[in-house]
Amino acid sequence: MFKLYVDADSCPKNLRQIVLKAVMRHSIPSFFVADRVLKDVQAAYQAHTAVLREEARKEQGLNENELRLIKSPITMVVVEAGMDSADDWIVEHSQLPCFAITHDVPLASRLVEKGMVVLDDRGKTLTRENMATRLSLRNAMTEFREMGIFAEKHDPMDGKQIKAFSDAFDTLLTSLLKQYR
Repeated sequence: MFKLYVDADSCPKNLRQIVLKAVMRHSIPSFFVADRVLKDVQAAYQAHTAVLREEARKEQGLNENELRLIKSPITMVVVEAGMDSADDWIVEHSQLPCFAITHDVPLASRLVEKGMVVLDDRGKTLTRENMATRLSLRNAMTEFREMGIFAEKHDPMDGKQIKAFSDAFDTLLTSLLKQYR
């Protein structure tokens, strides 16, 4: 089975909800990595664990001690606060087959180099073929910002962008489920 790594610091809550629902529906091992506990991830872990235990109680007649061993495959990983802490954890701990979700272009580049499939928060799949262009554009924008020429602004995601992410995530997930189940 493949694993999912989410750069949760850079993933908007509404997108995390889409991901969490799918992870719970398919019981996908997933790691949400951030420098703080994210309440929505913890709540999903608890709710999913309760559902899995109830299903096991009904279907298998397990006792309380056996039920306590059943846990959701959702993991909230809290790293030290600091530049690139979550990124470094994801790069260090991820093993193929897996995929990642991140808005962070340098992290995406590192993961693509490992052979991972990476989806950004706008629903774009990042690959070896398009990563160099994305990284160059990101570096140019950083230089412009530092020179005061360009002030980057992040507009809130609209329904169209959320749908684009959701559709791309669903397509990728369906493909991986067929391939690895």
